[in-house]
Amino acid sequence: LAAQDKMANNIDNSNIALQGYSAVSYLDLGLAQKGLKEYKSEYQKVIYYFTSAEQKKAFDGNPQKYLPQYGGYCAFGVYAGAKFRPDPNKFITKDGKYFLYLYNLELDAQQLWLKENNHAALVKKASENWGRLSKTHN
Repeated sequence: LAAQDKMANNIDNSNIALQGYSAVSYLDLGLAQKGLKEYKSEYQKVIYYFTSAEQKKAFDGNPQKYLPQYGGYCAFGVYAGAKFRPDPNKFITKDGKYFLYLYNLELDAQQLWLKENNHAALVKKASENWGRLSKTHN
């Protein structure tokens, strides 16, 4: 089970979520901010960093609220049926959730998502795919 847990989250070798970016900043501030080691929490064997003691307290009070969609993998990738590590600066906050996106020279997944102009349909399909993807190792 532990290995599967790890695979369902986009974490690095030290089990740090979101490449060290703050889940609370994404959701509450709509900002991509690097968290600090001194403000960290562990939830379901994954470590989250925050920018302040207040952020840590907010997370600890309701961790489920602050978890990234699709384990922190690229939302467009999950919609397309694959797991990609996102760029932590590429995200959308909507309906009390936040979604991360791959960004490189070949692909701006956030733009592709926005271009579809149908957030609800994309989320529905991605969530269906995530049911399967979250159980696979890759």
